[in-house]
Amino acid sequence: MSQYYNSQRARNLFNPHSKDPFKLSRSKLELFMNCPRCFYLDRRLGVSQPPGYPFNLNSAVDFLLKKEFDIHRADKTAHPLMETYNIKAVPFEHKKMNEWRDNFRGVQYHHRPTNFIITGAVDDIWVNPQGELIVVDYKSTSKNGKITELNQDWQISYKRQMEIYQWLLRKNGFRVSAAGYFVYCNGRTDKKAFDGRLEFEVTLVKYEGNDDWVEEKIIEAHKCLMSDKLPKSSPDCDFCAYRVAAKRVEKPKGTTPLF
Repeated sequence: MSQYYNSQRARNLFNPHSKDPFKLSRSKLELFMNCPRCFYLDRRLGVSQPPGYPFNLNSAVDFLLKKEFDIHRADKTAHPLMETYNIKAVPFEHKKMNEWRDNFRGVQYHHRPTNFIITGAVDDIWVNPQGELIVVDYKSTSKNGKITELNQDWQISYKRQMEIYQWLLRKNGFRVSAAGYFVYCNGRTDKKAFDGRLEFEVTLVKYEGNDDWVEEKIIEAHKCLMSDKLPKSSPDCDFCAYRVAAKRVEKPKGTTPLF
């Protein structure tokens, strides 16, 4: 545990006395909104939540989708999915496109009031005839039924993800459409056999974003990190609930352990 903790301490941590800009990713802002305590432990004290397992199949789908849309980006043509859904747009060509997609760089904006550099890596950007950029996010899953809307409570994080991207692009001086799209790839399980092939039903889900909340949450996150007091946990945080439950059954030193 000490080795894991020390490795986290070496990461990019917030110093309230530093004058240097501090990078805060879209995912870390989402962490703050989910649980301020976990956010503070992560960005201020260097103790992160245990890492999740990598979604290699999802990453493979993302990679192939990017290659597919890049063919049309180079040709300045609409992807067949756009034509199917009557979307008047083409993939956006820009010299920073690869940078904006990179997880370690992404679209960036220096938020002067907090001295945060907010970052977020997009999956794709399209552009319509009016010159407005359209934020596009790829999602992969496998569930029954056709995916046509984001109607689950947990999908609020998807919506906020898109809205932060829209906010970042606007702050970089671009005209951005309120309408964004999720390219949803749903793995089909209704086939007779696997036969070494996983087939997907691909749908396009429209979402009208509203980034009015972003600025306020950035300021709140900054206030949280500037404090020397550990904030309260979110009542819905499974990680905090686990820590509390573990403490209740742990024995002091010198006593017989429970396990």
